[in-house]
Amino acid sequence: MKVDILAIGVHPDDVELSCSGTLLKHLSLGHSAAILDLTKGELGTRGNADLRKKEAKKAAEILGIKDRIILDIPDGFFEPTEAYKRQIASVVRTFRPEIVLANAIDDRHPDHGRAARLVYDACFLAGLNKVQTFNDQGVEQERWRPRVIYNYIQDKMLVADIVVDMTPHMEQKMKSILAFSSQFYDPDSPEENSPISGADFLEFIKARARSYGRQIGVEFGEGFTVSRPIGAPDLLDLS
Repeated sequence: MKVDILAIGVHPDDVELSCSGTLLKHLSLGHSAAILDLTKGELGTRGNADLRKKEAKKAAEILGIKDRIILDIPDGFFEPTEAYKRQIASVVRTFRPEIVLANAIDDRHPDHGRAARLVYDACFLAGLNKVQTFNDQGVEQERWRPRVIYNYIQDKMLVADIVVDMTPHMEQKMKSILAFSSQFYDPDSPEENSPISGADFLEFIKARARSYGRQIGVEFGEGFTVSRPIGAPDLLDLS
């Protein structure tokens, strides 16, 4: 079950909104990926946990990702407990990713920054021999630590340390977002409006991608921050 990239979001749809273009690009290059949602998104203004699970499955199909795990960490009220760190570390050891994509380190939604720290801690612990975790068959897992964690950028327009050109995949990215039909613009919805349910929010997603893309001279891009310097074998390889 080893993958090259494990994309982690605290809520179902975080990955689609923020880094699905990057996943699509790397899948097109022959790399493998999986998605981990930490919560069921049960506190969302619209929809419910069961509906979000169905939407997450549909979005993964649109992205071409076979493996998507949804944990049962409580939406909105989680703390960085040992139990939650072990759950995430176990998933990391299951997929053995080279790269982890995780929530923004700072954002409007407080869950995002807290999840970023929780994932960082879990990835570190996953690399320690004396931290025990077990797979679904009860077999103890071997340690594994990803090479790097990139934190995608969400609502706040943070300064990106790296921008990925995902121009050819923008349309498919938007399709994966719209798989979460309960969450986004629907003029016929009887449910209460939310900060992401207006038509302007989808335009913001496109505008943000254009903004980050412009910074590297392409049409659409996705930005990431990273806590350590980015290594390069050759300066001429950088765009």
